[in-house]
Amino acid sequence: MTKKRVLIPIPANGCDPSEVGIPCKLMLEAGLEIVFATPNGLKATTDKIMLTGAKLGILKSVLAARKDAVEAYLEVENTHAFSNPISYADIKNNKFDAIYLPGGHDKPVKEYLESNILHARIADFFVKAKPVGAVCHGVVLVARSIDEETGNSVIYKYKTTSLLNKQEKLGHALTRLWMGDYYLTYPEITVEDEVTSVLEHKDNFIQGPMAFFRDSPTKMSRGFFVKDRNYISARWPGDLYNFTTEFIKMVLKNGSI
Repeated sequence: MTKKRVLIPIPANGCDPSEVGIPCKLMLEAGLEIVFATPNGLKATTDKIMLTGAKLGILKSVLAARKDAVEAYLEVENTHAFSNPISYADIKNNKFDAIYLPGGHDKPVKEYLESNILHARIADFFVKAKPVGAVCHGVVLVARSIDEETGNSVIYKYKTTSLLNKQEKLGHALTRLWMGDYYLTYPEITVEDEVTSVLEHKDNFIQGPMAFFRDSPTKMSRGFFVKDRNYISARWPGDLYNFTTEFIKMVLKNGSI
């Protein structure tokens, strides 16, 4: 049986190690084939602060990638797929069954979030009703993808979640004295506010329960996601196990290319 293929675009620098590591490791374990895409087709680098906890001081255990996420990322980073990405320009949607969009918040991710090529490819996944998964800032990329027929965002009539205002603002407040606006990709607008602005109804944005603890294989209920038709979204690394398990089910259930 042909493996289902999942496209995973990431920025050249600054992807979140948890949001790449955990989902990709789980996808590979489920028998999915993953293909990375970067702006120039060269191997990407992750956000080293999130990977190592450097500069976070006593907040490292709260804000940096957890041990299982670091191990998952380093494992994925050494795969042939991660080391040999295609370029955004070389993406051909008919070769993929689904797309997964991880996040990252340091400034280099803007190249990823603002890519017109990715916006067009994502819109086509929605037209074809293929599974689309997005976490954290990855939802911004989806929100900026426009349906050519309506002129609205592809998620205009969808329910979604994303990184919450309170999460983004708390990260900034805790670190701004020595890290400036590191936690604010766009200081002028939060992720939640931008995503909410493209929805037909503001109540289509679902915040979910309070996110105090991260989920795990043995504590799946801590993770939260919003699923609407072919689209599934989550808020932060604390949702990854629950989110990815459901995304994999969507991909395996959906018809092959």
